[in-house]
Amino acid sequence: MMKSVCVFCGSSMGESDAYAEGARAMGREIARRGLSVIYGGGSVGLMGVLADAALEAGGQVHGVIPAALEAKEVGHKGLTRKDVVATMHERKARMAELADAFVAMPGGIGTYEEIFEIWTWAQLGIHHKPLGFYDVDGFYAELLHFVDKATRHGFIREQHRHMALMDTRPGALLDKLQAYVPTSTPKWMEQAQT
Repeated sequence: MMKSVCVFCGSSMGESDAYAEGARAMGREIARRGLSVIYGGGSVGLMGVLADAALEAGGQVHGVIPAALEAKEVGHKGLTRKDVVATMHERKARMAELADAFVAMPGGIGTYEEIFEIWTWAQLGIHHKPLGFYDVDGFYAELLHFVDKATRHGFIREQHRHMALMDTRPGALLDKLQAYVPTSTPKWMEQAQT
């Protein structure tokens, strides 16, 4: 049963108002469903917009932030709960532990690294939690087109490609995450020679 959603998103706002509106919509929708937001604990960029929207809608927001970023005063001050950890590695591990599902919103290198690590862990069978891309204003269409190319060229297996869900609407994406049924994922090494 899905009780919490980890959202990876930018510490910048991006150049389109659509990104902030998308973050507000996702925060409100997660709160409306009675789910908790798990995120990187920041008050800046889309991270701050997401957290504020969920809190304003009466939701629970749990931030996880490294001490170095908290010390720079980018940590959100009004969260339901905040864990201050020592390193980025601890941050990612803690968010993965707390979350029942994962969403990537528009963001930069850190956002991509976070969602791809979670996807890799799903591929390897380390977890069986759903993950998806919130494709605000077509932000992720080209990236997933590239992933489809890698799949066609034999670098990603079809079953692993289909682990990553996508939608342009927050409610529809959350519905897909809720309905996700993990496929059997054999050990990667056993599949290496096919």
